[in-house]
Amino acid sequence: MHGMHGVLIVGICIGGAILILATLGLILIGIIRAIKTGGLSKKEKEAHTEETRMIQDIFNGLSKMEERVETLETILIERQKKDI
Repeated sequence: MHGMHGVLIVGICIGGAILILATLGLILIGIIRAIKTGGLSKKEKEAHTEETRMIQDIFNGLSKMEERVETLETILIERQKKDI
């Protein structure tokens, strides 16, 4: 039983790291696109605004998920301490 908790915690930590990398990747893509598109028409600006909003939504969702993962890690660690 103790082995399962360890595996679960490692899995959660790896999942958290992947979320952080994905978030950083999205931010970089947003910055690169912003730099590439210098002169924008009105339609392009609207598309860009929508894209930015989507990236922010994803980022916010990932931040919330990261908080949940940290909470789960804490719960699992506390349970593991009680089992010992």
